[in-house]
Amino acid sequence: MTDPDLILAADFGTSGVKIGAVGPDLKVLASVTERYPLHLPAQSRAEQMPEDWWSALARGIARLGAEIPDLPARTGAVVFAAQMCGLVCADEAGHPLRPAMVWLDKRSAALIRGKTGGFPKVAGYGARFLARSIRLANGAPSHNGMDPPGKMLWIAANEPEVYARTAHLLDVKDWLILRATGAVTTTADSANLTWLMDTRRGREGWSPDLAAHYGIPLDRLPRIVDGAAVVEGLTAQAAGQLGLRPGTPVLGGGGDVSVTAIGSGAVADGALHLCVSTSSWVSGFFDRRVLNAFAAYATITSSIDHRPLLIATQEVAGSAMAWLARTFGQSDDDAALAAFYREIGAPAPDDPYFLPWLAGERVPVDEERLRGAFHGLNLRHGPPEMKRAVTEGVALNTRWVYDLVKKERGARTDGPLPLVGGAVANPHLVRALAAALDRPVQVRDTAYAGMRGAAAMAAPAMGWSASVWDAAATLADSDAPVIEPDPQQRDLMARRYDDLKHIRKALVKLYKRQGAA
Repeated sequence: MTDPDLILAADFGTSGVKIGAVGPDLKVLASVTERYPLHLPAQSRAEQMPEDWWSALARGIARLGAEIPDLPARTGAVVFAAQMCGLVCADEAGHPLRPAMVWLDKRSAALIRGKTGGFPKVAGYGARFLARSIRLANGAPSHNGMDPPGKMLWIAANEPEVYARTAHLLDVKDWLILRATGAVTTTADSANLTWLMDTRRGREGWSPDLAAHYGIPLDRLPRIVDGAAVVEGLTAQAAGQLGLRPGTPVLGGGGDVSVTAIGSGAVADGALHLCVSTSSWVSGFFDRRVLNAFAAYATITSSIDHRPLLIATQEVAGSAMAWLARTFGQSDDDAALAAFYREIGAPAPDDPYFLPWLAGERVPVDEERLRGAFHGLNLRHGPPEMKRAVTEGVALNTRWVYDLVKKERGARTDGPLPLVGGAVANPHLVRALAAALDRPVQVRDTAYAGMRGAAAMAAPAMGWSASVWDAAATLADSDAPVIEPDPQQRDLMARRYDDLKHIRKALVKLYKRQGAA
């Protein structure tokens, strides 16, 4: 028998899964990507079929096996990372009862506003409710309907027959682990984002008080485990479908935010990184809970050691760039996007402005009703100007939140800001981010940060490191390229950012007024 010397890490995003075989040095020996569809059946609705995730996983492992013929024998652990804030309603046997509502699904916005409101209001929440939710969970569900409790309430109100048959309310990763092992689990990061979890130090666990407020039965919520813990081994059925050995250990894993934070290598307290993928977030570990209720960001309890992880999420980033490509009739796969944005020309003072609110916004304005917009188009503008506007718009939207996060006590602004996520493979976006943030940026492992972070979680179980944090520290790649802000582009973007402040303010008022009409 071959001694296991590989971790199989799978990172499930919105458009597909990246699967990698990772060695003891946490380098990806081989990887594949398998795509699956995202269904947008109506305004504010976004769904996926859980079996599509599983089928993509099986296809990807089969392709990896063609490159690594002894893959089953060499695989010592399986670990999943996944998109967060989804809802899979599963029956007692683990079968999905309806399509999964993914993070982009915001149909429950009105319901969650009603459940978290009251008089007097603070930051749009009822003051008494907010005080209790902050004390226990360090925050409250987003107004935009993205978070799981709103989705649970929507199912209960609109599909009561499904809700009655639901035995397990699960996030994306949780269902995948159930499918693989038969174990019903979650990790603290996903649990925290249901806002049904007590996150106070030493009291971490499901909160009967918060669950009762939303009317969610505690027995439908999964057991919370650490992301580095072995949950169970692969069942014989799952192993047969995936082409792996039965009993191969499966770990608790984590949501994409936790896993990417570890994969960035920026794991010291206060060290920030920026992930730009379908959506984007400024993130970093802190030594305490942090909350900015008025800007809608906070620390959550990460999937490892309950360590506080600040997340300031924006809903649309790389997906805006892909949207523009599709609008011009181009494909949005990686190669096509690289070709589409290869030549966009130099920024110009009269370029149009772009607001990347194609799916509402979360931080620093929590408002589902916002919508994307070009501002300042004229007859001379064409594809190059629009490409530049979208690229700049993503970067300046990032600055909108970064300027707040960097002021948090303990946040570190020294040295280059690590960049991860598939969208930072675009060099124009990288230069725009450096100029917009007026800070050197370091392009780390853009495609593999999630896989390598997931593998770092499994490293202690494989005997490769004493702790997840020791493994993660090796991922801080000091040799990765650093891009300094271009002075001319920085000055131009600073002026345009000042203009955007006025444009944003007017558009926020407009969309709120239209939504209320």
